[in-house]
Amino acid sequence: MVDVPALVAQAREGRPRAVARLISLVEGASPQLREVMAALAPLTGNAYVVGLTGSPGVGKSTSTSALVTAYRRAGKRVGVLAVDPSSPFSGGALLGDRVRMSEHASDPGVYIRSMATRGHLGGLAWSAPQAIRVLDAAGCDVVLVETVGVGQSEVEIASQADTSVVLLAPGMGDGIQAAKAGILEIGDVYVVNKADRDGADATARELNHMLGLGEARGPGDWRPPIVKTVAARGEGVDEVVEALEKHRAWMEEHGVLAERRRSRAAREVETITITALRERIGDLHGDRRLDALAERITAGELDPYAASDELIDSLTGH
Repeated sequence: MVDVPALVAQAREGRPRAVARLISLVEGASPQLREVMAALAPLTGNAYVVGLTGSPGVGKSTSTSALVTAYRRAGKRVGVLAVDPSSPFSGGALLGDRVRMSEHASDPGVYIRSMATRGHLGGLAWSAPQAIRVLDAAGCDVVLVETVGVGQSEVEIASQADTSVVLLAPGMGDGIQAAKAGILEIGDVYVVNKADRDGADATARELNHMLGLGEARGPGDWRPPIVKTVAARGEGVDEVVEALEKHRAWMEEHGVLAERRRSRAAREVETITITALRERIGDLHGDRRLDALAERITAGELDPYAASDELIDSLTGH
């Protein structure tokens, strides 16, 4: 058994091993997870969560690393969750992102963690919300969440971040095509990386046109900016940070930040509840209640929806 209060206290002091242990308890769905979350709850709500998404090859890891450099220069503590595709062999993360961000490895003000999606769709690991909470409680001012580069299904990041950054690059072929599948509907800030390549201006123009075709915006609404960068050389990164800070200020002024965080918490509760119910239903295989309902359905006495209602009432004690 882990001494959770001691571990949380060490994480608050910025000890990376304690943070790593807490995230491991989250990822492993430890029996002590409830105790961990209860201990962290009063310590959270301070970190600014920025999600970065985009198709493979646009430079997400390089951009994330450049943002870490910019935020550290401003004296902020930074946490990074780099969500990798699951290894088909171990179920673990491939750690590619961590290798690219190795320049920050010795900085005590930066914590980098690779997480595996473990087959979870939407570009995020299922345990990402709890891992974000760990980094928040550990004193990170900014948490950068870099998602799996699977392109059009990554819209889930919009539900986990305060601000979502969508990255594109010239010559990526399907970059703007992603708009048709919805990825361009989730961005608060758009970044055209590798802007030293031919076609960068055209990509930015086309993106601006696509955004103009979107929802009608009122005078006080947020209009997502388009920033051109060469992240590998650090060019344009300060402009990205400026755009992020402007979006944060706008959200705070209009009450959007608090609403997004409430929605995030509601979705998290919903996910935990559904998972718990699914586990309880899984335990019912061979259970007499399920068999009895099945018999009534096959006999034509009950329809499946009414049977489901009865089962839910039985499980919840109603």
